[in-house]
Amino acid sequence: MKSYALVLAAGLLPVVALCQKIVAPGSRDINTKYIKPQKSLYTVYYVKDTNWDKQGTITYDIVAANNQLSLTSSYTPKDNAWVTARTSVVDGSTLKSISYAADTKKTKLNLNFGETITGNYYSKETKKDKKLNLKSNEPFIDFNWTDHLMGTLPLDVGYKARIPQFYYNDESNVQVEYYSIKEVKSYSYGSPKTGKHDSWLITLLEENTGAIYNYVVDKKDRRLWQREMSMGNGKWEITVNEELDYQPIKNRFNKEQAVQQISNGNSVIVGTAYARSSSGKRLAGLVNTAKKQYAPKGTEIMLFPNSAYYEEWLEVNKKIRKQKKVAEVPLDPDFGHSVKHTKVYDDEGHFEFAELMPGNYIIMTSFDFSNSYNYSYVSGYTNYYNYWGYTGSTTNYGTGRSSYIDKANIEKRISIDKDGEKKEVNLKEM
Repeated sequence: MKSYALVLAAGLLPVVALCQKIVAPGSRDINTKYIKPQKSLYTVYYVKDTNWDKQGTITYDIVAANNQLSLTSSYTPKDNAWVTARTSVVDGSTLKSISYAADTKKTKLNLNFGETITGNYYSKETKKDKKLNLKSNEPFIDFNWTDHLMGTLPLDVGYKARIPQFYYNDESNVQVEYYSIKEVKSYSYGSPKTGKHDSWLITLLEENTGAIYNYVVDKKDRRLWQREMSMGNGKWEITVNEELDYQPIKNRFNKEQAVQQISNGNSVIVGTAYARSSSGKRLAGLVNTAKKQYAPKGTEIMLFPNSAYYEEWLEVNKKIRKQKKVAEVPLDPDFGHSVKHTKVYDDEGHFEFAELMPGNYIIMTSFDFSNSYNYSYVSGYTNYYNYWGYTGSTTNYGTGRSSYIDKANIEKRISIDKDGEKKEVNLKEM
């Protein structure tokens, strides 16, 4: 968060209220109990209109020890070409700076804060190292902590303040610049994972450049949900909280155990996949009459070990679908390693799995098939007449047979009790 933000049109800039309170280390407005030792992950996007272009990710790691707070932030671009790592250590009660170290794509910087600010600045481009001895005549907040500072403040509608922020720029003699909180208002933040959250929307003005920042901070636990930075010409940098602490599935997926279960045994499963007309499928009120239809040759069959993790995943998503408030929980990214694939190898739906260990398994498949049915229809009418005229009619009916394409979605649970066992299974849609 610094002067790479572009300047907005001067006519849009509000007049800076110089009489606003100053929030600096030791200010009564700072309540560091809201800064929790934890890791958090944010995704960074460049946004214009409805286009969201992912740029990379930021990881924050906060550690509390010896009455100090240490913040390590790591930015990784989407191409993983390089990583920017910054570590800032401050007093755990006041946020007064103690030390700072940064390793970026082009530079290295180390600072120690006291009556004077000492350290060194190294350029990776020029290979030159520069000793630093700086003096600041005013208290300040290290820019690395600004995102977290927002949640420590006594936020309320109408709250305003000015924040002196320290940022070392080797091309400038100015290290402390002011940011003004121009507006705080209530806001409802919608998380795709955890739903709606009552929040504060904070508008921050960078006084020197006129850049605007918007912060969305949870009213309850003060976590930062989202940060927006104006870049000019209708473009914004938006940083979104990925909620690393969101763990609705309590049971953990064991990748190593699952991989071993499907590859280190001597048991086999052989089976047949097919659909029947007695599945209850109906069209125009008439029951299908087609006979057994096998899964076509080449149909994929999947098998994976059942587990407490998978059963809980099913139950959690069942509740989510019923409530219709948040998105369903995806499977663990490593779950695919536990899935074994095979294909139907003939025209009679046969398939095989080998190298399985004893345990519980789930087998799944899906395929299209043709269902047929008999139907009747009115083919015409026979009218009757006598000497006096029309006396009545009868309806004539015809019969026919038709078909339609349907889809079979089949899931079956099966257990292997001992190593070397051979199990036979029918995968049929009943």
